[in-house]
Amino acid sequence: MRSNTLKVREVRTILGGDPVRYAELIRPDSIRVWRDEGIKERLSWYYRVMRNSAPAKFIIAKRIPTDIDPTDKGLGLSELLRVHSRLKEEFNRVWRDVRESPKPWKEIPSVKPKHTFLDVKVAIAYRLASPCQLCERKCGTKRDFGEVGACKVKGLKACVDTYFHHVGEEAPLVPSGTIFYAGCNFRCVYCQNWNISQPVTPVGEEGCLDAKELATIQEWLRVSGAKNINHVGGDPTPHLPVIIDSLRYLEVNVPQLWNSNMYLSELSMEVLEDLIDIWLPDVKYGNDGCAVKYSGVPNYVKVIERNVVRAAKHGDMIVRHLVLPNHVRCCTEPVIKWLAKAAPNAVLNIMDQYHPDYLVESHPEKWEELTRHVSRDEMSEAFRIARESGYVGPVEDLWYVPP
Repeated sequence: MRSNTLKVREVRTILGGDPVRYAELIRPDSIRVWRDEGIKERLSWYYRVMRNSAPAKFIIAKRIPTDIDPTDKGLGLSELLRVHSRLKEEFNRVWRDVRESPKPWKEIPSVKPKHTFLDVKVAIAYRLASPCQLCERKCGTKRDFGEVGACKVKGLKACVDTYFHHVGEEAPLVPSGTIFYAGCNFRCVYCQNWNISQPVTPVGEEGCLDAKELATIQEWLRVSGAKNINHVGGDPTPHLPVIIDSLRYLEVNVPQLWNSNMYLSELSMEVLEDLIDIWLPDVKYGNDGCAVKYSGVPNYVKVIERNVVRAAKHGDMIVRHLVLPNHVRCCTEPVIKWLAKAAPNAVLNIMDQYHPDYLVESHPEKWEELTRHVSRDEMSEAFRIARESGYVGPVEDLWYVPP
């Protein structure tokens, strides 16, 4: 892994010390996009937190008190989950009041309790990591004993490959305070980030960050211009415990963004959903056959549909769908039609950035159907399907279903 200090220096040099001005210069659509009332309405919670007119959800979670000490090793997972369920009701009440209030910050206590809803989440998350059931693979790896999970990650620290102000994300997100985590629970044969998602050797404790160090990165990204903290990879799911733990030390208001394949377990979603302000799920396939063939994941459709619908009820959402060559009928069409009905408030990005990479590039004879870029006709067909499904657009490359 590269030095994080070196990366910070590089970013400061490239951006001239002002990421916001740099982003506005090369991505004027990051300003124009907010002129569209449809986009602004669907991303209204994120917009308010981004502008500091409302507290991020993790800040609300830090103000919900509990009378138990979540660090008590005598508390079992089932007992913590019962406490979590009770506190979630109070969190939802406060979050509703915050959303509806003309003065959102007045709805939360100014003093942080000794033990909080967030502390309970941290305790649960670490228990879910060993034996590991963070994602739907539920491989049972004892991460705290240095065993390597199906994601090729071991240990409980954050294995951060790099972080910077990303100006290549969707217009409402730019500049995005992006943190790239190593490891992934998918095995995509065309992965464009394969050097960090599919490490040759497992990634673990050496060179990785604890919760306080991760919080420091997030704070620097925000105060130097990031509109959000973008947890991505690889995939952030293997690092979920330390990411949640870092929020205990993060004292700046900033939207939390979960940029993921969304193959989380139900318990992980239960813990995470109250902390994420905007979701960026990558919905790849419209059937289980393609998911197994190209990403090595079983039961894909059921898991992803479950988690996307759940996430859409707990924050704003931009769904990414990468159109694959020769997969408009089997994947793009069912994904778009399902999203229009199941998550009509989500914004959609129909992406044409596919190019042969990783194993497809090195062994093209095995995946001949993926060895070319997506065609103009395939993208036109994807757009036609979106319009027939009720979407309007594109608005700065984004689509949405009007009310």
